[in-house]
Amino acid sequence: MKSIKIFILLLFVGTLSTEIYAQDTDAFFRTADAFFKANVKNGRVDYAKVKVNPETLHKLLENASKIKVSTSDAKTYQAFWINTYNLAVIKGIIEKYPVKQPLSIKGFFDKNKYDVGGTSITLNDIENKMLRAKFPNEPRFHFALVCAGLGCPPIIDEAYTPSKLESQLQRQTEIAVNNPNFIKVKGNKVQLSQIFEWYKEDFVRNGNEIDFLNKYRKEPIPANAKLSYYPYDWTLNDVK
Repeated sequence: MKSIKIFILLLFVGTLSTEIYAQDTDAFFRTADAFFKANVKNGRVDYAKVKVNPETLHKLLENASKIKVSTSDAKTYQAFWINTYNLAVIKGIIEKYPVKQPLSIKGFFDKNKYDVGGTSITLNDIENKMLRAKFPNEPRFHFALVCAGLGCPPIIDEAYTPSKLESQLQRQTEIAVNNPNFIKVKGNKVQLSQIFEWYKEDFVRNGNEIDFLNKYRKEPIPANAKLSYYPYDWTLNDVK
């Protein structure tokens, strides 16, 4: 009888924990969505506006510090860390704003840490350890994680959410690889963003870079095209 009571108690605690977790993540996604809608326009961030009123951003990251997500719920896990990365980037910028580019801030990607997801972590760690290492067959992360530079694909004015994540990643990848300023095609010569150079292994797991691009391009790139990489534009993606 005692063992049955213990089992019921553990079951109740487990159910309650799941409900609290769901409430926490749902609230995080809703608030993040409102934040991005209010402060992102045409793929750029209104850093001056956020700096004047940073309360929502600070609250979001404070809440994110208490949320722990599991890869067993892959969509929630991925959406949480993508949003957290983009929010942490904005926080890192406004702390030193005005700046011309993220690289103007010492240790921006590899030294400065944020307390999120139950750990203290850098931007590079979020990208490489929490996302790329856990999901090596998902190169579309590179079109959702926005580093505050104009060379990155544009940040979207909404939060990534579990229910919409697949369509959001698909859409952002298609936008990027069909953008003539991102993938520069001139005859048989194609210039790619340095994202494809830095993370080449992510794009060639099932073929080569051209194979990857042609999965999403409206106008396929010839298989014998000559590829090169153009310099990355680190200019701040400010609305100004």
